[in-house]
Amino acid sequence: MDRRKFVQSTILSGSLLGGAFPFENTVMKDESSKKQQWYELRTYLFANESQLQLTGSYMERAYLPALNRAGIRNVGVFTELQPQGIARLFLLMAFDSIESFTAVNAKLAHDEVYLKAGEAYLAALPANPAYQRIESSLLKAFVHMPQMEVPEKKDRLFELRCYESPTESAGQKKIEMFNDAGEIDIFKKVGARPVFFGETIIGERRPNLTYMLCFDNMEAHDARWKAFGSDPEWKKVSSQPEYSDALLISKITRTFLIPAGYSQL
Repeated sequence: MDRRKFVQSTILSGSLLGGAFPFENTVMKDESSKKQQWYELRTYLFANESQLQLTGSYMERAYLPALNRAGIRNVGVFTELQPQGIARLFLLMAFDSIESFTAVNAKLAHDEVYLKAGEAYLAALPANPAYQRIESSLLKAFVHMPQMEVPEKKDRLFELRCYESPTESAGQKKIEMFNDAGEIDIFKKVGARPVFFGETIIGERRPNLTYMLCFDNMEAHDARWKAFGSDPEWKKVSSQPEYSDALLISKITRTFLIPAGYSQL
């Protein structure tokens, strides 16, 4: 088979098909849900530095430009601040609808500029792959922060936090705490700049929610979290028995990230 045709067919067959989500019709009937973005959060795992470099080059020269041409803006690419071994690469994309999410791979499969620019990555052989594995989650934006907020382009540090809950009902209660009890507003008040908040609809370690905050540096991170913890509104909210961490959260994972030079976040 012609190599270019093989790449095209691989992208098409690997795309998430429209209508694959049983919740899609319900979502689209809800007018308020149309305003909430959908996020895909990917983690690329590598066995060596060569894979990291190849994938990074692909992101910069092929994938992000093609996503932009397909109407996907403000794509974030990050590496770990303190990796354990070979650094992982994190990719964050925002979609205005499920239709946009499901259509993007088909668009890329017919983008000749993309196929040429990304050929080294797309046609990598099994004996020398571009990565070891990709982990991916689909998230729905919170009602109280339905759109991604793009931080100012300056020196910046991102904190990615994942809250796992013991049950679905506990997870919904924690989301209520962010939305209705004002936790998102407190972050903004103390200067911890939220980028997104999302409920994981498809992905690992469900039920969980994931969010990202932006800081100028680690010193600012520490100062903003200290201000958050001492904020009177936070103390009031967190003191309510129904919002106890012991009831709502079983595990918190945090990862400090720095943006790649070509990242759009």
